[in-house]
Amino acid sequence: MTLQGYVGTDLTSRVAGESVLASFRVACTPRRYQRKTESWVDGPTQWYSVTAWRALADNCLRSLHRGDPVVVHGRLTVGSYVNRDGIEVNTLDVEATHVGHDLSRGTSVFTKTPKPALAPEAARDEVAA
Repeated sequence: MTLQGYVGTDLTSRVAGESVLASFRVACTPRRYQRKTESWVDGPTQWYSVTAWRALADNCLRSLHRGDPVVVHGRLTVGSYVNRDGIEVNTLDVEATHVGHDLSRGTSVFTKTPKPALAPEAARDEVAA
């Protein structure tokens, strides 16, 4: 699924096994044009918890800030938990495969991440192939 919205929280990171994990929340508010009033009306805001792994996580942590407009593409899952009041709450969770600034809302400067150097043995094998 693809969603467009705004980063609503500071990004957090942790290590899971040998991989870096970045998490943040995205607020998505649909807008609709009402012909009757000739004005735009905001719909209800939906919040998504976004998780990114490995290199994408590193790049998100370096690039995104609370309030940034973003486009996120990934796999949607619906989770649930019981809150302090004993009420079951559903969550919308996205495991991101692609994340970027929404360029319809502003500009961005892109810096290509360097490829990791090959180990000497792997480099020798690649040249021989």
